[in-house]
Amino acid sequence: MKYIEIKTKDPHFNLAMEEYLLTSCKPEEEYFLLWQNSPSIIIGKHQNTLEEVNARYVEENDIHVVRRMSGGGAVYHDLGNLNYSFIIGNGQQDIFDFKKFALPIAELLQLHGVDAEISGRNDMTIAGKKFSGNAQFMRNRNLLHHGTLLFDSDLSRLEAALHVSGDKIVSKGIKSVRSRVTNIREHLAEPMGIDEFWQKLAAHIASRNDRWEPASLSEEDLAAINRLA
Repeated sequence: MKYIEIKTKDPHFNLAMEEYLLTSCKPEEEYFLLWQNSPSIIIGKHQNTLEEVNARYVEENDIHVVRRMSGGGAVYHDLGNLNYSFIIGNGQQDIFDFKKFALPIAELLQLHGVDAEISGRNDMTIAGKKFSGNAQFMRNRNLLHHGTLLFDSDLSRLEAALHVSGDKIVSKGIKSVRSRVTNIREHLAEPMGIDEFWQKLAAHIASRNDRWEPASLSEEDLAAINRLA
């Protein structure tokens, strides 16, 4: 498995990078990526953007809005959030096997005193509150599984940026966004910053893979990704 640690915080580049690697991934290749975005809302493939975001707040606060390849709901990214991606070549993994990819992350958190659980088909929770949403996408039998990890995000900005309509709140009894999510950092047995968590997560995934190989993007790769971005 090739591990790529992405330093850029540009959401347009980072999502284009996922698409490029998914499209160009060879049958025997596997990738694991860790990356962050500057403040952004990432919209699911089928979503109506204006229904999901607080447009005025987003514009006033220079928050990027970018559509991803996979389905699912809108998510807020900032530098307190860590994103991860698995890209698997040519049907090596069963489609929509969310648990297989989420389980190592839950295991790592449990090692650090966090009672993390895989909830439903594509979420991870702590004490019933969501800290991770996951989605999958296939192209040419290559599989992308990616997810968010709220580590120390600004939950007040998350709530302000994402739009939950009054009709939904009344008809479906939906609680505020902020009341349904939590940050990992609040639950750790010992204090840890996001950079340390990043390295511990990479090391944990490496320990589960015999063919772990740190990798980087070539100039040709970067040029192709920038064209997509």
